[in-house]
Amino acid sequence: MALLPILEFPDPRLRKVADPVAAVDDRVKTLVDNMFDTMYAAPGIGLAATQVDVHERIIVMDISDNQQAPRTFINPKIAILDETLGEYDEGCLSVPGFYETVNRPKRISVTALDKEGERFTEELQGLMAICLQHEIDHLDGKLFVDYLSPLKRQRIRGKLEKAHRQRA
Repeated sequence: MALLPILEFPDPRLRKVADPVAAVDDRVKTLVDNMFDTMYAAPGIGLAATQVDVHERIIVMDISDNQQAPRTFINPKIAILDETLGEYDEGCLSVPGFYETVNRPKRISVTALDKEGERFTEELQGLMAICLQHEIDHLDGKLFVDYLSPLKRQRIRGKLEKAHRQRA
């Protein structure tokens, strides 16, 4: 498998809205495998294809402690089942080193395709629901920093731009 480069905020490619996957073929399955390798190596618990500069509606997640519960969501669509918001400290592989509190619905339903192209519908709650919403935001060109105040967002942007200059 291959490790893919992860785009970092404020890279404009993170703002591109992902297109639906037309068919779950060998190319998509290989991409999913590479995304899992990339996510685990980072390390992270979720990764959207947008973050690796592939603008298709694909998400991989594994919220287990031992990387034994990989989940794939292709062309995910969610419905909010409970408007109650959960407050979570979110981080992001595209915004490395920063964690901020974001409020999201705690209970959702998702309909998607799995890695084999089979359609499923499932209710999610807690961290799984929060993580999926975070990753779907990526597919829609949105980042968790967009939920923060303009001042906080600008501070994070400035620090990451400085880090990028220092690495270059």
